[in-house]
Amino acid sequence: MVSLCLVSCGGEQKAAPPASRPTPAAAVSEAGAGMSDFARDGTPDFLRLDDQADRAAFVAWFTFLAEAQYFQPPEAAQKEIVDCAALIRFAYREALREHTGEWAAGLRLAGVPATPAVAKYRYPFTPLGGALFRVRPGAFRPADLSDGAFAQFADAQSLKRWNTHFVGRDLDRAQPGDLLFFEQLNQQLPFHAMIYLGPSRVEGGPENWIVYHTGPDGDEPGEIRRPSVTELRHHPQPRWRPLLGNGNFLGVYRWNILRDMS
Repeated sequence: MVSLCLVSCGGEQKAAPPASRPTPAAAVSEAGAGMSDFARDGTPDFLRLDDQADRAAFVAWFTFLAEAQYFQPPEAAQKEIVDCAALIRFAYREALREHTGEWAAGLRLAGVPATPAVAKYRYPFTPLGGALFRVRPGAFRPADLSDGAFAQFADAQSLKRWNTHFVGRDLDRAQPGDLLFFEQLNQQLPFHAMIYLGPSRVEGGPENWIVYHTGPDGDEPGEIRRPSVTELRHHPQPRWRPLLGNGNFLGVYRWNILRDMS
């Protein structure tokens, strides 16, 4: 568990954003980052967090923000979080923001971790603006900056295929911030994703934890759940167990922006 400071505490990071958002192409040119895609996974290298401190900061904020939603009272819940992919998109985007008291108050967070922000860029002033998620296959090419290859919305299937890379089907290989994907062919939306948290950043003993949104079920809106790894491995429905013998479990995936380019 990390130490939390109240929203009104001092020591906030103050970084003035640009007066206006640059176009993606202009932001890339200004950064001098080039247009390479060393992994040919569709993620441009200028978007990757090439500094270890930035990768650690992103993971810390991403896991905290996702887990914090589980503890939010109904009146403070984010209306955009309606399924598993929405929870992931929310935590991903907000992990890249400037984390001020005003920002935390806007999300109705009771406290925030004493964790540095990602330094390379701050959402929405990224090299891709607000369109952080790749939504079609192929290695990155310069034309992708303006032809719809990236969007603000991506469903669970798109997150798996074009924004993350395969780590393995052994859950013991997961690191905090990784995603677990399942495919349930008997459902209207077969792809489902969960976030591996590792140790809790909010509360809860020495266990490793997972958080996810169940998605709607008929007239029911669904809910955010936070089982321990042990609990999920013994889920009453075997098709949701992250085990090697479960064909519905597609494996552990890691964000492309976290690839180490060294």
